[in-house]
Amino acid sequence: MATVEDDSPSDTDAAAGSETDLLARYGIERITLVVVGIAAFALALRFFALGERIAHWDEARVGWWILDYMKTGDMRYRPIIHGPFYHIVNKFVFDVFGVTDANMRLVTALLGGLTPLAALGLRERLDDIEVGALALFLAVNPLLLYYSRFMRGDPIVAFFMLFAFVLFVRLIDTGQRRYLFAGMACVALAFTAKENVLIYLVTWVGATVLLLDHRLFLARERDQEWTTLAWDYVKRTAYGAWAWLPWLLFAIVEFVVITVYFYAPRGDAVEGTPSLGEAFSDPTLFPAVVNEAVIGSWKEFYGLWVNGGHQDHSYIPYLVDLLETLGYGALVLCVLAVVGFVVDRYSGDGPRDVVAFSFYAGFVSILGYPIITDIQAPWAAMHAVVPLAIPAAVGLALIVRWGRSALARDDALTVGLSAVLLLVLVGVVAFSALSWVYLQPQSNDNKLVQYAQPGGDIQPSLDRMAAASARNDNGTDVLLYGSFFVDGAENATRSPACAKWFNSLPLPWYFEMHNSTVDCAQNSVQLDEFESDPPPVIISRKSEQATVRQRFPDYWMATYELRTFGTETVFFFHPDYAREPDATG
Repeated sequence: MATVEDDSPSDTDAAAGSETDLLARYGIERITLVVVGIAAFALALRFFALGERIAHWDEARVGWWILDYMKTGDMRYRPIIHGPFYHIVNKFVFDVFGVTDANMRLVTALLGGLTPLAALGLRERLDDIEVGALALFLAVNPLLLYYSRFMRGDPIVAFFMLFAFVLFVRLIDTGQRRYLFAGMACVALAFTAKENVLIYLVTWVGATVLLLDHRLFLARERDQEWTTLAWDYVKRTAYGAWAWLPWLLFAIVEFVVITVYFYAPRGDAVEGTPSLGEAFSDPTLFPAVVNEAVIGSWKEFYGLWVNGGHQDHSYIPYLVDLLETLGYGALVLCVLAVVGFVVDRYSGDGPRDVVAFSFYAGFVSILGYPIITDIQAPWAAMHAVVPLAIPAAVGLALIVRWGRSALARDDALTVGLSAVLLLVLVGVVAFSALSWVYLQPQSNDNKLVQYAQPGGDIQPSLDRMAAASARNDNGTDVLLYGSFFVDGAENATRSPACAKWFNSLPLPWYFEMHNSTVDCAQNSVQLDEFESDPPPVIISRKSEQATVRQRFPDYWMATYELRTFGTETVFFFHPDYAREPDATG
């Protein structure tokens, strides 16, 4: 019996055609919608429960200085807390949205969530699958996800330098000046966040040299002398720089303006130097302000981070720590980066510059950051993960294409293998992100957590402390007790002046946030002075618990780790303030 084939289009084909027509009408590429969707997902991941984790020691330190700037109007570059980006930007955020842990991290989360959009800038260098894979890595990689929910300069540097790299690639591809100015703005903003942006420039130069070396090495296969080819590159670079000289000068001016705006002192922060506000009132003061912002800041940076001895440590332990962080937070990405680099390098059309360049930059960062970092810190690994995401996207796309090709051939075994492999990779990333970012963001077992992160959920006690500070109208709200927390100074710059400030972090951030009046008792004799007027809250080390309990037996206690381990700290609450904040009236 003869059969009649129906050549009419199916509903699925009609829907696909309608979608294609709609996209074409508005000039939108399908990959653009995919990446925008991934970016929206990335933003949701970063904003979800953004304020749940207690402030890290470093977040609290910088946060306190921001609040001090808001209160006094004085701000200057302090190299020990790196660039002034957060002082300027978070002051605006706090003014508009209020002072909270979530708002402290708001800008970092926003920039991290938008980072997948950078993948669109490489769509002429990567195919659509690779662009989508790159956006996905930037969105869900556990290490990037964790530290894009963390107020620190490293994520800002990593994200801005990725955008700068992509914009400079677009500049090469299109020759449009807007990419030069946008890229230079990103570099300048990265400079305002942290000084290790200089390392990016060094790795970029090194990666460029390796690309050039590869081309010179292959010159003989094209019957060319490597010296002739090298001279051609020199001439082309010189001619290009000369043709672009006016625009390069404008870009340099743009860079200086942005960095001076951020690094210029405010208020009376630098004695004998006018502030930025004074310079706007009297333009003759601008040379002094620019000198302090550029030369003065450079001298302070060089004196502390180059000549200060912060890198005097053994290399191997720091390298092992960085590799351990990569194993926990970016194992899938690193493995696929190696696969993507090797396959791209030896493919018929390879190696592609953008893939090789990124791999070189990421690999050198893995080897280099253990030398330049002053502490063992997981956030340093970000600077390797971000560039390695590009070759990793190539590796992931290879598996996807492998499966699609098998599906077209009706090769069920290969389709199944590729599907299982993808499911395993997705499962590893999802498990790591869920565990390390959301379920255990303060645990000592989490290798993405730096030691100075408080362990456990201190928030209930902080809420009680805030409620007590709001209700108490008589003198001291919080008493710090013991030699670990108290040095007895009275004229220190930071508040509370009587505290051993760095030992007590992150508490000063919360004291300042909640306007708590803080006093100190260094020993039992000074503690006795508060028995007649008991403070609502007393904080001490666990080793001092018996002394406090003897004098204040009715106080309710809660014990926490002020670091991930080894710093058990006890909060004592007066019976009038021991209930949950919403029950205190």
